Amino acid sequence: MFRRAEWMVIGVLACALVAGAGRSVVAQEKTTAPLNIIAFGAHPDDCDIRAGGVGAKWAVAGHRVRFVSVTNGDAGHQSEGGGALAARRRAEAREAGRRIGVDYITLDHHDGQLMPELHIREQIIRLIREWKADLVLGPRTNDYHPDHRYTGVLLQDAAFMVTVPNIAPDTPALRRNPVFMYFEDGFQKPSPFEPDIAVPIDDVVEKKIDMIDAHVSQMYEWLPWLAGRLDQVPKDPAARRRWLGENREFRVSPSARALLVKQLGAEAAAKVRAAEAFEVTEYGRRPDEAELKRLFPFFGK
Repeated sequence: MFRRAEWMVIGVLACALVAGAGRSVVAQEKTTAPLNIIAFGAHPDDCDIRAGGVGAKWAVAGHRVRFVSVTNGDAGHQSEGGGALAARRRAEAREAGRRIGVDYITLDHHDGQLMPELHIREQIIRLIREWKADLVLGPRTNDYHPDHRYTGVLLQDAAFMVTVPNIAPDTPALRRNPVFMYFEDGFQKPSPFEPDIAVPIDDVVEKKIDMIDAHVSQMYEWLPWLAGRLDQVPKDPAARRRWLGENREFRVSPSARALLVKQLGAEAAAKVRAAEAFEVTEYGRRPDEAELKRLFPFFGK
């Protein structure tokens, strides 16, 4: 139960979201206790791409953040694969997490072969419980990649079940269902992404680039090869990092832009060049505006 002072802090934060027009979008508010945030991606760079900015902001503010890759990434390369690639990608993920101060773990399921099976669901339930999660992030279930889709299904199936003591009884159940939210995506069918909060990340874009720069096998080998641009990647690590920053697109979608206008006011929102947005799922706890502000304490007074 919250003490009186804690309720007063939450009230101030809620008012700050409504009254934020024309004010700084990079100032951060600290909550009275560290938040426990866990994000799930299908592969060992998915969380970084979708939530690396907010991950860095939470970490700087002293919150506990864990990124989880549900597969080991052992298929995502044009010339390497199997156990050697899995080990390489696990090391890249650990380094990516170290660079922004978040915990990063990689589960040992094969890339490209993920299915929403019961033992994996229970594995995810245990991870959410062990982290005592306040907020769980992950992909939606409509996506071009089956691993992304099934990671979304696994998270939907884990929601609520994290509170049921007789499911995965070796790990104590949570007494309260966390808030579950989707990463932003551009898929329109069967329904488009509809953000409930958008977070400006201009102040941590360089940190996000540092994080994804750690995924050498992906950013400088596999993805450029897929795009037919492998010959454009510099060999020198510093030049390569600059190339990544120049060629990585950080945009604000129209729906996120509209929400930023509502959150910050038109003048402040127009200055935002990069943002990450998230949509509340129907399977976790339904947060009100005050709780969203508590979970995303990144807006100035």
